[in-house]
Amino acid sequence: MEKARHLLDETDRRIAAAMMAAPRASWRTVGQALGISERTVVRRVAPLYGDRILRATAVRNPAHFPDLIPLALRIRCKPNRISAVAATLAQRPDTVWVDILGGGDEICTILFLDGPEARNTLLLRDLPATPAVSSWTSHVLLRVFPAAFNWSGGLLSADELAFLRPHPRQAPTPPAAHPADLKLINALTDDGRASYIDLARRADTTALTARRRLEAIVEGQVLRLATEVDLARLGIRTEALLWVTAAPGRMDEAGQHLSRHPQVRFAAATTGPANLLVAVAAADLDALYRFMSETVGALTQINTAEATPILSGIKRTGLLRPGSH
Repeated sequence: MEKARHLLDETDRRIAAAMMAAPRASWRTVGQALGISERTVVRRVAPLYGDRILRATAVRNPAHFPDLIPLALRIRCKPNRISAVAATLAQRPDTVWVDILGGGDEICTILFLDGPEARNTLLLRDLPATPAVSSWTSHVLLRVFPAAFNWSGGLLSADELAFLRPHPRQAPTPPAAHPADLKLINALTDDGRASYIDLARRADTTALTARRRLEAIVEGQVLRLATEVDLARLGIRTEALLWVTAAPGRMDEAGQHLSRHPQVRFAAATTGPANLLVAVAAADLDALYRFMSETVGALTQINTAEATPILSGIKRTGLLRPGSH
């Protein structure tokens, strides 16, 4: 586990940031963006994927899957059982994110639940039947602000990011459904950098169709390609979740503003006592303090903000962290 916390050098960190920005970018494109040779990229990036320091996947956008219920849970547990509860949650195929928070007695998890029956089973049967769980609150994700997914840890310049990413359309239109889409999405979830030939094999279609459908569902924001990495490898020492209460009429304004901040990795409007959930990644505690005082504190739309530090990330973007049990 200690090995997984070792910092990458500057070149590796910048390559990792490029892969977060453009998960399926070619090695030539990455080299051109960063001003290094394609050979250097290949030599550096192969061990990062081979050792699972970088992992490519994909995450569905619940807005385009009507049966999915995106739910965030704050679960209070007995401290001596919290690791076991977090591990059990992380093993569920419908959990996207599992973190241990605060003083070691709270878990936050985000689930994409397959309809009302799955939601009710979890909330009305499974959690009440778990002796280690003392209480919980549930928060439906009403809207995710996609700008936060542009996070690159401050490792890339605006020009480098612009080179790696095509300009998104202002109002992407989801493509009409295709018979290959579900299999294609499952294949990308397993390996976000799978070749078009492999994707075609998994989706029972041609490589050309696989490419066209991948481009359509990504451009239409049906699916988000993602690269997962332990942020400690990038020099990020402090992560926290913010539970923000904004004036209802200014919630969207506050969420959009926060989602564009370079330290924000995730932002969503939610139900519950707080109406915005924000994930912050900062270099250290001082950087988190400045974010709270200078960024959050300056927003007149915000009434209150509760910060809960993340002690341990168990699962992110649907992937178990190496060493998690």
